[in-house]
Amino acid sequence: MISYEQLEKRLKEKGLTKSSLTQNPGVSSRTIAKLAKGEKISRLTLQKIADFLICDPADLYRVVSANPILQRLREEKDAKLSGGLYHELQVRMTYNSNHMEGSRLTEEQTRMIFETNTLDAGDGVPVDDILETVHHFRAVDYVIDVAEEVLTEETIKKLHYILKHDTQDASLAWFAIGEYKKRPNVVGGKRTAAPGEVAEKMQQLLARYNGKPKVTVNDIIGFHAEFEQIHPFQDGNGRVGRLIALKECLRHNVIPFIIEDSKKSFYYKGLANWNREKGWLTDTCLDGQDTFKRLLAMFEVE
Repeated sequence: MISYEQLEKRLKEKGLTKSSLTQNPGVSSRTIAKLAKGEKISRLTLQKIADFLICDPADLYRVVSANPILQRLREEKDAKLSGGLYHELQVRMTYNSNHMEGSRLTEEQTRMIFETNTLDAGDGVPVDDILETVHHFRAVDYVIDVAEEVLTEETIKKLHYILKHDTQDASLAWFAIGEYKKRPNVVGGKRTAAPGEVAEKMQQLLARYNGKPKVTVNDIIGFHAEFEQIHPFQDGNGRVGRLIALKECLRHNVIPFIIEDSKKSFYYKGLANWNREKGWLTDTCLDGQDTFKRLLAMFEVE
């Protein structure tokens, strides 16, 4: 749903109503009805109204989600609120997700980067660890922004680009930042999808998943497992996969899960054995849901 409270406030300041927009700048009555119902209007029309009111289109509306968790995250993100649910999600998910992939940053160092945008130069941390931490913060922001949109290949590739751009990997032409892999790779000694198979396999996976009439936490876990088996990117698949899971939980009003680094062995065992035994990964992700529930209780989010 869209709230046009900001638009109404600006109109009131000028002694106008939404209906008066039919005169100048010439908005249709059908669009006025959409504004009244809180429905989305076209970018062109929104820009026309913004030009008339001499402001930015983003100053005229805000997205209101039916998901209380997503709404809280958006409000705290937009307000740059320190010490809330958004703050803790950023620090804890970024630390755990990166640490599982070999980052040397501690949770305290991760928190320092998020809170102060600085890090003690004497820590001897690889530059890529710092870059990928900052990039992960931006990727979580992107997930919050597009949470309610249908999951697409474009969204998935965008997440990979946000995470990996400007790193040492990005200097390698064959690495293909923001694109599917060009060279074969293996995970735990097991073959993943060949580069030439990735696009078709991803399209099939997305078609099956997006075609479900109602998505549950088990569906999201299943998508995550199949995504990791395809392993569509040269590197960064785990982090991208966990960000996708966060997005889809927020999209479908499912409590998200944060896989803690201390549960890494169970998580990897669950991925490796998914085709034979789904319990390992499912239980680990549900444990991650309990971690998120404790955050919700801390900040009194229902």
